[in-house]
Amino acid sequence: MSVEEQLIEHAKQGKLLTHKCTDCGYLHLSTAYYCLKCGSKGFEDVILDGIGSVATFTIITVAPAGFEKYTPYAFVVLQLDNTHLRISGFMGGIASPEDLPVGTRAKITGFDDRGIVIEKQ
Repeated sequence: MSVEEQLIEHAKQGKLLTHKCTDCGYLHLSTAYYCLKCGSKGFEDVILDGIGSVATFTIITVAPAGFEKYTPYAFVVLQLDNTHLRISGFMGGIASPEDLPVGTRAKITGFDDRGIVIEKQ
């Protein structure tokens, strides 16, 4: 199974596949090919709970082709708990900034044609 397929399967379970450098222990998203801290190419998989806080977001009211049925929605950057990692995804039903204050607790809940799906906790 490819890294992308593994990422999707874990996201469907509310988890996030990450890679930890086997030399220095620095944590990366699963798309890294070398350690950003020490340059090593050795990694081990680490599965994290996809839980954190909204770091920032953009509300989409005029969607690109194929995404019209989802509007309004937010493209969210989620700061994962107890790590320096951030992951982006889609959160439905967000029409105004008041609907999603920065710092709102959220979690990965799935993966679909939009990509990673994030919902409020």
